[in-house]
Amino acid sequence: MKGRLRELVRPRRKALLRLAAWSALEAGETFLLGYALARALDRGFLAGRTGAGLAWLGLAALGVLAGSFGTGRVHLAVAALVEPVRDDLVRRVVRRALRAPDGAAVSRLTHQVEIARDTLAGLVMVSRTFVVTAVGALIGLCSLAPVLLPVVALPLAASLALFLATLRPLARRQEVFLAADEALAAELGLAVGGLRDITAAGAQDRVAAGAGERIDAEFRASRSLARWGVLRTLAAGVGGRLTVVLLLVTAPWLLGHGVTPGAFVGALAYVTQSLIPALQSLMQGLGTSGARFFVVLRRLTADGDPQPRPVPPAGEPGPGEAVRLRGVTFAYGPGAAPVVDGLDLTVPHGGHLAVVGPSGIGKSTLAELMAGVRAPDRGEVLRGCARVLVPQQAYVFTDTVRANLTYLCPDDPEDREAAEAPETRETASDGPPSGPPDGPPSGPPDGSPGGPPGGPPGDDALLLACTAVGARDLVDRLGGLDATVVPSELSSGERQLIALARAYAAPAPLVLLDEATCHLDPAAEARAERAFARRPGTALVVVAHRTGSARRARQVLVLGGAGVECGTHDELLRGSAFYRELTGLHPSLALGDADGVHAVAGAGLAGDRRHVVPHGPVGQMETVRDVRDGGALGGE
Repeated sequence: MKGRLRELVRPRRKALLRLAAWSALEAGETFLLGYALARALDRGFLAGRTGAGLAWLGLAALGVLAGSFGTGRVHLAVAALVEPVRDDLVRRVVRRALRAPDGAAVSRLTHQVEIARDTLAGLVMVSRTFVVTAVGALIGLCSLAPVLLPVVALPLAASLALFLATLRPLARRQEVFLAADEALAAELGLAVGGLRDITAAGAQDRVAAGAGERIDAEFRASRSLARWGVLRTLAAGVGGRLTVVLLLVTAPWLLGHGVTPGAFVGALAYVTQSLIPALQSLMQGLGTSGARFFVVLRRLTADGDPQPRPVPPAGEPGPGEAVRLRGVTFAYGPGAAPVVDGLDLTVPHGGHLAVVGPSGIGKSTLAELMAGVRAPDRGEVLRGCARVLVPQQAYVFTDTVRANLTYLCPDDPEDREAAEAPETRETASDGPPSGPPDGPPSGPPDGSPGGPPGGPPGDDALLLACTAVGARDLVDRLGGLDATVVPSELSSGERQLIALARAYAAPAPLVLLDEATCHLDPAAEARAERAFARRPGTALVVVAHRTGSARRARQVLVLGGAGVECGTHDELLRGSAFYRELTGLHPSLALGDADGVHAVAGAGLAGDRRHVVPHGPVGQMETVRDVRDGGALGGE
């Protein structure tokens, strides 16, 4: 552990030298505190020389001013030492999380790194203060009367030794506490990320019980840590006060062996004003913060990577397949009902699949399994190409429009070419058509890039990607590719348009849209989906929240009802009562709307003029104000 600390601090030798230089001023202040007081009494006030006494006190005051100036510079030197160490720890945690992600990575980055930064600064300050104070006070005691040194130093040394004996138990209990904190963070992170699926699977009680066990474990660890903290405080109090008592008890003997009254008062000042406060600060810092710091440092700088959740052996899908699921089963927690159970599914290059079902049934979970964000409990997910998952809450960051659009694009042309599997390039021309059966012919839309180009995308390619998904007007309104994006100034739909353009510009043959167009109107949603469906070699999977998405897809996967059903939109309307109930459609209705927005059967709906479209699970409707006027529904 000491070696790891030296490894972090060694590059900051200049900051350490500055810290030592400015600390010397504080050592001088401590020395003058007792020495000047003793001389002011012996050679000034007790000798009847008031002027000399005041002069010595004035010298002590100058020492205080010099020490205060040094203290200000010390804080700057500590910042120069500690902040780069924090940056190093952040880089280590991020690299480790990217190599082997686990549920505790968030706790390490947001909690433990800050613990390390704050406690390191505190440790540097209290350790430096104790050393500086001890050096100044001991030199002063020797200068006043060497016989004072053992009377003061021995009880302080004994107190310090007793305290150091408690550090190891404190460190062990601190490590237990941090392990419990990591386990709790991982448990809650998993639960929060799967709330909808937990509710759908009826696993609330089991998940709550598991989280309660983690909370109880952290509480027990914190109580044990607090008990040792009380012992540490008791040791500090007894050790500090014992020194004063011993000095007072031996006062007659000291005064009879050459110690002057002024020297005795100076010794009391050293003990009460300097040594005891410094010792108590050291014990306070090392006792809790120090133990916590070394435990956190060991965990953050561990050489071995954390063991990630076991992932089934990787493989390659068959020729022409973008992703293939074989017997995939996934559940949130042991004993919970599976959200996905034994699913077999294949999406070819150029395929277009819509996933529909009631809210909470597991559509987003399936998309995350296909993307590799989650690992299945059983079965395997085979992917033969790069993929991009666009979630419902689009991620946009403060930077230029260009930086937001190229966020997923490799800088190296070779890396960009490697992102495309050979099957993708081969099936771009001779594979199955990527558009819907009754849609426009396969191929890139007018003005759009013809698939992922080689090398980083240029401005023309980025603008064409924006045009393809319907984000060009937004980019122009923002001020072009060099304009700065401020996420808080964008609506949810505008953030989704930027995320869609980013995914379109990325060299990812497999695109998964997890309700990524839910904040767009139906016409904008249709344009974006068709852009991806026409992009050569692209396999598109859409978690649908409108019937139009299912209508445009070549295949529809229905989750819920009696099980998993798959087929075309028209086939499911004819053969699946659950799909008809889910969409509110009937095969006898005209299904010719160009945008894939269809009316609900109007029987029993007062005032309905075929202008209400289904949205979300059964029972939720989207009213006319969400549909653009002047469309194919009679002007409604």
